[in-house]
Amino acid sequence: MCGIAGYLNLEPLGEPDEALLTRMSAQLTPRGPDSHGWWADAETGIGFSHRRLAIVDLSSEGHQPMHSASGRFVITFNGEIYNFKTLRRELEAAGHGFRGHSDTEVMLAAFEQWGVVAAVRRMAGMFAFGLWDRRERVLYFGRDRMGEKPLYYGWLGQSFLFGSTLRALRAHPHWQGEIDRAALTLFLRHDYIPAPHSIYRGVHKLPPGTLLKLSYADAERRALPEPQAYWSVREAAERGVAKPLSCSADEAVEQLDQLLRATIADQMIADVPLGAFLSGGVDSSTIVALMQAQSTQPVKTFTIGFDEPGYNEAGFAKAVAKHLGTEHTELYLKPEAALELIPQLPEMYDEPFADSSQVPTYLVAKLARQHVTVSLSGDAGDELFCGYRRYQSAQRVWERVARVPTALKKTAASGLAVMGNLAGNAPGKLAKLKFQVGNWEQQFAAASPELLYRHLESRWDVPESVVLGGREPQTALNDARQWARGLSFTEQMMYLDAVTYLPDDILAKVDRATMAVSLESRVPLLDHRVVEFAWRVPLSFKVRDGRTKWLLRQVLHRYVPPSLIERPKRGFAIPVAAWLRGELRGWAEDLLDERRLRQDGFLNAAVVRAKWQEVLSGANIGWRDAAEQIWTVLMFQAWLMHTSRSHLQR
Repeated sequence: MCGIAGYLNLEPLGEPDEALLTRMSAQLTPRGPDSHGWWADAETGIGFSHRRLAIVDLSSEGHQPMHSASGRFVITFNGEIYNFKTLRRELEAAGHGFRGHSDTEVMLAAFEQWGVVAAVRRMAGMFAFGLWDRRERVLYFGRDRMGEKPLYYGWLGQSFLFGSTLRALRAHPHWQGEIDRAALTLFLRHDYIPAPHSIYRGVHKLPPGTLLKLSYADAERRALPEPQAYWSVREAAERGVAKPLSCSADEAVEQLDQLLRATIADQMIADVPLGAFLSGGVDSSTIVALMQAQSTQPVKTFTIGFDEPGYNEAGFAKAVAKHLGTEHTELYLKPEAALELIPQLPEMYDEPFADSSQVPTYLVAKLARQHVTVSLSGDAGDELFCGYRRYQSAQRVWERVARVPTALKKTAASGLAVMGNLAGNAPGKLAKLKFQVGNWEQQFAAASPELLYRHLESRWDVPESVVLGGREPQTALNDARQWARGLSFTEQMMYLDAVTYLPDDILAKVDRATMAVSLESRVPLLDHRVVEFAWRVPLSFKVRDGRTKWLLRQVLHRYVPPSLIERPKRGFAIPVAAWLRGELRGWAEDLLDERRLRQDGFLNAAVVRAKWQEVLSGANIGWRDAAEQIWTVLMFQAWLMHTSRSHLQR
């Protein structure tokens, strides 16, 4: 696990490459505290930098940037290739020799043997890389299939820049920091900024499962080719639903058990101490159970507890750990620790990010890093095996709405809109009706179940009303061209989450939190072979007798008694509303000061202040959580204050 950055400068900068690359990579130090490396080609203006967190092959033979044996390729690589030993055996049979035993060296040999695209398709892992092909004079940039590792890129002035973080790009003298108001509207809707957008105009996130090929001739014209997919969740979903498993439930359980065992065994390979996050829920418990079943030593497990009722799952995790015989460590989160952390979040998350579970995620990562360097997690079980309760509730809402004739829906939506307008200026109960009506107005107006789902999952329904000059672009959630074909509504929701919420919220949250403390996080459920298998599992094996993730539960029940697992699902959250009205009120008041909002010029001060007053009143008269809505605003304001104003242009 590492941090990478680099550039292609079309014009000389008057600064030594070593100094510039060192300055860029210094921004990546937490991602790679063990060593720093750089490489530059003065003729082409290309420079690569690398910060290393040594996990496999701790010797100097794993140092990067690394050259292929023939000298044709140079790579700077972040991530892990879990099947590198299998690939190495194939390459050795084809005549390749190796100096060390790193996966990076295997990647370079694979590019030599099979070509870049074919080689990447053979790799199972999480990764982001920059690769220079000296012979063909082509730059390649790649990202893993599900989006575990980040990669930003774009043309800024006469330089093409790339890196694991925006901070690394900001260290380049050609950096331009113009906030993209379209991306800001997306942030207000989703709590995160979906790929390919970033908070800055002209800077993109490389989408998961894609390669960007930039020839030197393209670069000289300052062209920016479109990323090309080498694998996609959409194809996996459509293919899996079209040709589902044709076996009994018991056989499906056995197949999943064996597949997860093999995947987890690959991901337990490390030359440093390894452990796992354990919440006591289905997903993390399954990962830990299969780790312990294949380990000769107690697996190190970690969990965070809360004193607040309704937020604490530490007791469940402790019971699972005791049953499995793990070496368990728990830490009860005191409000003071969380409150001290919150102002630091903008530095950690690099661009605005507002999933409030970022707080306990960071703290459990910090706890784990005191004992291990690698930690496995159970993320993605909900998206792959239908675990979110919202799938069932959205299905029920759409069934109600779909029964209403189209003409009547239009009439009802218009009437509800009028009622909402009347309620907008009225006190008391009628004012509360405004928000309830707004909900139903949007539901009746939804032209498709996919658009209904987008509405139900939005933080702010109309983010353009909050962002001054904001115009929201299309995403996979409202662009029908990006929807998968042949899926039921429930399956479509799972697919949409897998290409938006999972990579841009869940995986971004985990990556930034773990990398902030130099901890590598691995997600076995995101191995593409597991993903492809999960899409072949019929929905009737995922939800059965009212139980979500039924098939995954059956695997877990082989190792852990149902009595330790079966309970209502809880989120990994913090008591945002109570803290905003209590210990965090002063911090929030400062960020939401009306004069500051107007001077910054990004957000509608009147709308924001009205929402803040709603939070303070405790009324929460809307159907959305007002505290979570204002938390999104606060995370942008905190990021804006933290980021150097010299890098921002309006």
